[in-house]
Amino acid sequence: MPPPPLLAALLATALLGGTAAPGPAAEPPGYRTAPDARPVRSGAVLPGPGTYTDALARGETHTYRLRLDGTSDVFLSAVLAPEPGDRVDVVDGLSLALRSASGAACGPPNDIRFYGDTARPVADYVSRRIGPGRPCQEPGEYVLVVEGVGRSLGAVRRRTVELGYVADTGAPDGAGPAPTGWSTAPPAALGTGPARGTARGGTGFNDAAPVADGTWRDELRPGESRFYRVPVAWGQQLFARARFAGGTPPPGRSALPDGLRLALYNPARGAVEERKALYTGAPAELLLATAPAAYAQRNEGATEAVSAMRFAGAYYVQLTLDRRAPAPLALDLDLAHLPGGAGGGGGGGDGGGGGSAGPAAPDPALRALGFAGIGTGTVLLAGLGVWPFVMGRRRPAGRHAAASRES
Repeated sequence: MPPPPLLAALLATALLGGTAAPGPAAEPPGYRTAPDARPVRSGAVLPGPGTYTDALARGETHTYRLRLDGTSDVFLSAVLAPEPGDRVDVVDGLSLALRSASGAACGPPNDIRFYGDTARPVADYVSRRIGPGRPCQEPGEYVLVVEGVGRSLGAVRRRTVELGYVADTGAPDGAGPAPTGWSTAPPAALGTGPARGTARGGTGFNDAAPVADGTWRDELRPGESRFYRVPVAWGQQLFARARFAGGTPPPGRSALPDGLRLALYNPARGAVEERKALYTGAPAELLLATAPAAYAQRNEGATEAVSAMRFAGAYYVQLTLDRRAPAPLALDLDLAHLPGGAGGGGGGGDGGGGGSAGPAAPDPALRALGFAGIGTGTVLLAGLGVWPFVMGRRRPAGRHAAASRES
């Protein structure tokens, strides 16, 4: 009698020296939502800072009510997290807006799009900020409007949306003016620091791998995004470089446009900027270099990427490989940091040298932002804020200017 199928497979594996015949590659794991996130539906009240989950399809509009005071800056983020392998279009995504109870806009809406056809988590926020001449300053009820946008690519399906609600009560003690005179040239130490070993990136913001200065090795499967958490102190600049190893060329074509991506998000899940490169199978590099982190950037940042560096705390690096890549791709992630330019409540100098800012304790205002902000993943801010670290600049082409997210 022939052996059962499982036994036969095991015997075959043993006879072949312990190596099973390769099968189809498994899909990367899906986005892991915050363990303390509360499920909500359209029309629900968001009772306060925290993390919430819903599901939204293209063409649907969901609204959420919240009550704001008249003293706190508020940042309301949305993470759109399709399943790996889901079919997406370059214009698919979300439109995010904040309105008063009477329907008045608190600022322009913010578009969150895939800008590619590989399913990956994408995120950004809208805000209500306190200040003379700004709309929506009064305490009372407000409405967060989230609309699924895009164009038809077959069956309409609902995708996970994770909402983040962060309240920030004001400038931290010792916050200085907006820094000036920094350099975005990578420091000499980038890529020359200690080899840290392997850091398996997480599926998103809530399980991002904590990483320090130095070089980290990882691997991306086709269609996969991995996230890494990098704390940044006041006045620090962040530098990150992804060095992708050579791989198998794309079948039947010479290159995959935007096949490699390096993106950076701030502690409130606001997009800072993104770098993209062709995937050809040849080695490639992507580099991000930020402005110094400074509270004053929220009012004085000259560009959207500078304005997004308005927080100290955990920043998030996202690396993505195109779904059409034929095989996994090894990579090195190099991290380094520098003190910022003059001002900013942090380091001095012009940011062009190779100095180190040293460990910095988490700021009380940002500790409050982390604890009252976006779930368990951000709570780790307090423990991670003592590390000196670093990363990226400029936003992807096609995103709105700074005014698009700010009231």
